[in-house]
Amino acid sequence: MRLKVRSLWRAVKEDLRIEFVPQRLTSYGGLELRTRYFRPLDVGARLRRALATIPSDDGSARLALLLLALFYVGARRLEHLRYLAGDPLIGRFCGLARIPTARTVSNWLKHFTQATLAPLVQLNHDLVLDTLATCRLPRLTIDVDGTVISTGAQVQWAFRGFNPHHRKHRSYYPLLAHIAQTGHILRLKNRPGNVHDSTQAVPFVRELVDTVRARLGRAVPLEFRMDAALVQRDILRLLAARGCAYAIKVGYWSWLPLKQLAAERRHWIPLAPGVTGFEQRLPIPQWNLTVRVMIYRKHVRHEARKNFQLDLFTPDDGHFEYHAVATNMTLGLPALFAFVCGRGAQEKTLAELKSEFALDVVPTNHYGANSAWQQLIVLAHNLFRNFQLDTGAAPKRRSRKRTYAYLLPNIRTFRFLVIARAGRLTRIHGRNVLRLTQNPSVQLLYERLQHALAT
Repeated sequence: MRLKVRSLWRAVKEDLRIEFVPQRLTSYGGLELRTRYFRPLDVGARLRRALATIPSDDGSARLALLLLALFYVGARRLEHLRYLAGDPLIGRFCGLARIPTARTVSNWLKHFTQATLAPLVQLNHDLVLDTLATCRLPRLTIDVDGTVISTGAQVQWAFRGFNPHHRKHRSYYPLLAHIAQTGHILRLKNRPGNVHDSTQAVPFVRELVDTVRARLGRAVPLEFRMDAALVQRDILRLLAARGCAYAIKVGYWSWLPLKQLAAERRHWIPLAPGVTGFEQRLPIPQWNLTVRVMIYRKHVRHEARKNFQLDLFTPDDGHFEYHAVATNMTLGLPALFAFVCGRGAQEKTLAELKSEFALDVVPTNHYGANSAWQQLIVLAHNLFRNFQLDTGAAPKRRSRKRTYAYLLPNIRTFRFLVIARAGRLTRIHGRNVLRLTQNPSVQLLYERLQHALAT
């Protein structure tokens, strides 16, 4: 159909007058789909049981759901609650007739201790394992690493430590376990910022292995990827004793002959474009262990601060970055190198947690409150991942990197497409009805999600 050019235009003659009146309007119509998803899972009832020891007149489960709504709509601070007051879908999602103030929620968070936080940690753990059990994955790849969260100067248990971008800032240094195939955070443990990466890592990994095996059985192989800071004798012995595969980076420490092995090597096997390497059985007498080590080097164009020449530079060789990986896996060198590179996928998940779920925000100066904030963020993230998997996430082709097994858009995309939809809550024939602006693409998307939730 041909249209006149002038029919494509619209005249704007003056500024609109802005008025604020009581209306049952919402900016987040997509929260109704989240409410429908939570109801069969009994998320509210499970939160009530997990938070039974935390007192609150508003109800601890309702306040927890309020914070989940805060993260889903894109707000990042407790002060943003005032801008959500009056939205009927926010109140419907968390079951509150009146949105509490930031001070009320902050005081509620300060009731958390390490003991009262344990049921919330277990709830998150159970929700993830329930979903993993339905996915029937052939293997489970777990990336364990720490991440820095900068804090203010008056925050409890925040100290100066490893913080490469803000060296003088105090920080927390939580330890996380990331599921590579689905993007879940299986467990998070908050720690002061001045601890070493390996602090509390052994019991952390032991609990991971035992709980996963108890839920999924021993038929699902477990694989671990870790950074060089987690190469510890107890870690290697624990994973070997539990029958878990691992690939852990090793530092070029002076008490290991890695530099000598690289210097004496004459034949390097191609692993990937610009990457060569070789493998070696490395005895570690200090630990009474012998491990398989892959040493590889990556050719770079010029010398930089990140290069590790190890005094092996010759004019003909160019500049290289040298790395080493300890493993008990039987993969060939190219496949092992790809598997090690897959560890970088967790950085995408950590970036999403910090930028979109406010993991990098420290809401109070109380250690227990900040730890509870982190656990609720992880809970919101994992429930979002569960929603994607349960509503038909498309599978991806298998990769030697063993990263995401499904196509999972991030929360920013989901927020734009689904959650941030303006609507009016009306009452027709005695029933509440949510009316959205007519848009064929949005209507098709909502119908697909509603059908997936109904089946």
